[in-house]
Amino acid sequence: MSFFVSRNETNKATAQYKQEAESKSFTHELWDWTKSILVALLVVILVHQFGFNLSTVRGNSMQPTLQEGEWLFVNKAITYFKAPKRGEIVIIKESEDFTLAQHLFLVKRVVAVSGDEVQGRAGFLYINGVKIEEPYTDTPIQDGDFGPTQIGQGNVFVMGDNRHAAASADSRRFGAVPTSLIQGRAECIVWPLAVAAGL
Repeated sequence: MSFFVSRNETNKATAQYKQEAESKSFTHELWDWTKSILVALLVVILVHQFGFNLSTVRGNSMQPTLQEGEWLFVNKAITYFKAPKRGEIVIIKESEDFTLAQHLFLVKRVVAVSGDEVQGRAGFLYINGVKIEEPYTDTPIQDGDFGPTQIGQGNVFVMGDNRHAAASADSRRFGAVPTSLIQGRAECIVWPLAVAAGL
């Protein structure tokens, strides 16, 4: 009789050990999954904050280059390593100095950088006294002359590609933009696929 009791107790102990082992294994696996998810979320947040993201075009200020509703691939990391250059399309965060109410972010083209003198005269853009060819526009500047304006250190002068009258609120209205407000450089159109192309 004692033999069977001992064997029965052993079986119970073995079953209990297996149950505890399975419970520990499940807990360990759950913790591994939780850690993996947390790490993945952290990577996504960091990439979105400092790497790249997608931005949707609002309004018509960048026509004919960009159309409302198009999605842009925005390189945010570049802002930490390189100063913006003339001709680049950038995403700008609004500030207290210029709030247009409709949007938190603006999409504009850099036309002048620190040290440049920018001027609009007789429908054309002049940088440092040189008339600039702008193949991305479809009309001369219709809002009248502006400048000359000297661009200070750490600032850029931005304009929309749409040069029709009152079509773009840009540096002609709110002045030069601090580079610290540039959130990234638009690299390409990714949607709709039919018009996907580099910028």
